[in-house]
Amino acid sequence: MTADNPSLRPWRDIERRKSRQIMVGDVPVGGDAPITVQTMTNTLTSDAKATIDQIRRCEEAGVDIIRVSCPDVESTTALKQIVRASRVPIVADIHFHYKRGIEAAEAGAACLRINPGNIGSSTRVKEVVDAAKANGCAIRIGVNAGSLERHLLEKYGEPCPEALVESALDHIKLLQDHDFHEYKVAVKASDVFLAVAAYMQLADAVDCPLHVGITEAGGLIGGTVKSSIGIGNLLWAGIGDTIRVSLSAEPEEEVRVGYDMLKALGLRTRGVRVVSCPSCARQGFDVIRTVQKLEERLQHIRTPLSLSVLGCVVNGPGEARETDIGITGGGKGKHMVYLSGVTDHHVEDDNMVDHIVKLVEAKAAEIEDGVSEAA
Repeated sequence: MTADNPSLRPWRDIERRKSRQIMVGDVPVGGDAPITVQTMTNTLTSDAKATIDQIRRCEEAGVDIIRVSCPDVESTTALKQIVRASRVPIVADIHFHYKRGIEAAEAGAACLRINPGNIGSSTRVKEVVDAAKANGCAIRIGVNAGSLERHLLEKYGEPCPEALVESALDHIKLLQDHDFHEYKVAVKASDVFLAVAAYMQLADAVDCPLHVGITEAGGLIGGTVKSSIGIGNLLWAGIGDTIRVSLSAEPEEEVRVGYDMLKALGLRTRGVRVVSCPSCARQGFDVIRTVQKLEERLQHIRTPLSLSVLGCVVNGPGEARETDIGITGGGKGKHMVYLSGVTDHHVEDDNMVDHIVKLVEAKAAEIEDGVSEAA
């Protein structure tokens, strides 16, 4: 459908900021590569089985890159097993101890999340950089408004965009001084205005890939709203090469929200894009519960396609014309099903959800078959 192809709608085009590309494992970040979706495990990394199980759930949700915290030697010891089991690149989160960074690189991490200035002397930074070079490991510089260096807080009086950007540039210089250039940068804050302003400034100052997020955003609903405003603004401005939606929720929920953001902006297409009405007294079926059931049962679909679920015939036919599959509420428990925008048949209440799931699965298989034949 044309609605799923932004290239056919010039007023929907987003011109991405030009950045150089780095590799995180086998996943390209920056340049013309797709914007990647990340999350972070919340299990004890030293518990390899629990961490791997959580990574599996995130992989099913479509995560591209996943971060694990490595605060102690038990974690970096378990990291080797976790890296072997993971189907996606692993980023090791390192805060203060430089040896954890060296151990993580040697354990197979695809990227280290560090602030070079936090891990000690230039000699220690060089040891971590040398380990990253030797093991083909990228580095993410992670600046956070909640942990800015004391001298910057004294200079600026409070966390501000200029302080975050100065911190990032200082950390970048430490890597460049050791001839290391495979890095990406984040300047996160829980305040949407602060984060967006900092990223806007940083985007003009550097050419490296940017990891975008609103940190400590909140719970599933509140955090999704804040992240959508902040990350959405940046993506719409063409800023951002990889994203993480930080929620007080399970990591796989962060992944799903991340993809929904990218799908809403036409930047990624994965799974079923649902168009549904908020429901009103005109609805011919329980739209809210129907959509909840469909979203849950269609999570396994990875093929990009669109589904409209409208409760009545006011907007239903128009939305159905723009989606692969559509349903509008009708009278006496019989509802109209649209295929490729055209009225096709009726379905009754009793088996409506099962019927739509089968139609979506069949359409996904048809699209995949077409892709395979074309290849």
